[in-house]
Amino acid sequence: METMESRSTGPLTTEIYDGPTVAFMILGAALVFFMVPGLGFLYSGLARRKSALALIWVVLMATLVGILQWYFWGYSLAFSKSATNNKFIGNLDSFGFRNVYGKKSDGDVYPELAYATFQMMFSCVNLSIIAGATAERGRLLPHMVFLFILATIVYCPVTYWIWSPGGWAYQWGVLDWAGGGNIEILSAVSGFVYSWFLGKRNEKLLINFRPHNVSLVTLGTSILWFGWLLFNSASSLSPNLRSVYAFMNTCLSAITGGMTWCLLDYRSERKWSTVGLCSGIISGLVAATPSSGCITLYGSLIQGIVAGIVCNFATKLKYYAKVDDAMDILAEHGVAGIIGLIFNALFAADWVIGMDGVSEHEGGWISHNYKQMYKQIAYIAASIGYTAVVTAIICFVLGYIPGMTLRISDEAEERGMDEDQIGEFAYDYVEVRRDYYLWGVEEDSQQSTVNHRSTDTRSTVDHSSSTNSSLDGNEEMARSEKITPSHQEKPSDR
Repeated sequence: METMESRSTGPLTTEIYDGPTVAFMILGAALVFFMVPGLGFLYSGLARRKSALALIWVVLMATLVGILQWYFWGYSLAFSKSATNNKFIGNLDSFGFRNVYGKKSDGDVYPELAYATFQMMFSCVNLSIIAGATAERGRLLPHMVFLFILATIVYCPVTYWIWSPGGWAYQWGVLDWAGGGNIEILSAVSGFVYSWFLGKRNEKLLINFRPHNVSLVTLGTSILWFGWLLFNSASSLSPNLRSVYAFMNTCLSAITGGMTWCLLDYRSERKWSTVGLCSGIISGLVAATPSSGCITLYGSLIQGIVAGIVCNFATKLKYYAKVDDAMDILAEHGVAGIIGLIFNALFAADWVIGMDGVSEHEGGWISHNYKQMYKQIAYIAASIGYTAVVTAIICFVLGYIPGMTLRISDEAEERGMDEDQIGEFAYDYVEVRRDYYLWGVEEDSQQSTVNHRSTDTRSTVDHSSSTNSSLDGNEEMARSEKITPSHQEKPSDR
């Protein structure tokens, strides 16, 4: 039997970790998770009232699915430290979080469990972004199955490429600070393909379509911005100068993106659009995701402007492709993620990358490393191609499995996702009506309405009779006194 003395002398208690670094990673993981309700509020506000609660539900449930998948084999497939000879995907040595309680490598000052937990939240955010593709027409259960499979055979391999020491993109020197490829491009492409398989929403129901609650859109964007600051800066894995630099780069890209998009909308509408402002901020934040820890500060200013312009016009891509991308995931996440990766090739500086005291890289064009461009483009193309093909295969196969139909019926779409899929409502006006019946307000109001209408009818008849009598008297007086009635035109008025 194992004694308390043997436990106290084991490797788990003898390794020494840096407390501030561990706290920084835990705080970063918590704030990255806080982005999930931000996405839920954003999507809910952009949709119509009858599907508002369903979008909050699907985003939150996507997080639950992501945590479950990450615990079983997600982390092992994406970051297994023993899979150094694999270029494409990890192995199952860390299945069920086995062997993750010590240090990941000798130079680390934090336990591998802290790193696994931090990366778990990135996976959850990725799946939550994709969940917006179900907007107003996607069944929820098949989508959860889809997300679990996608996280296993799409997210884990692409993450292994860029962030695991054995991945081909990592060894090739591709720059992707916080997930422009494996999070932003992957979520955008997979969500776009999923929307294509779902088909368009009922056109008759989209007449004069507007977001039902712009206040929720603003709240969701603000929460996302708050969480994104640690999403990017905590990717340094320690509180150092590079993390602060990433924090500031994130803010600069967000503000110029928001201003640019808002000005473009004002140019066409002559109104200051709140939704446009929020869309621009998100585009700037997404562009900063792969680049905030690599490029210069003035590069982030330019990056936000470019992201605001390009992503604004990219919202038209869904019309050319005839895909109902209801949440504009492709434009705001996919296109902006590509912009951020390209800016790494242009404005990444070796001295910015080396601010953490550990990393070494030649940078991009600003540091005269001109070959970085084709590496970034190759990584972008690989991420798009692999994600699109595998996502299409998953959707195609699910469509042939009984009970896994991706889309709700036309009747259910007309009633709304809240009623059909959830059975609860974000704004339960039906429940208010029940309360009125319970209190007797409805019967009293109906009776008073009937009495009021009867009174109005009698008074109208009496008033019309007296009016007619008065008019007859006035006409007789006018004829007898030869007075011109006031409603007739006088000679002097001509």
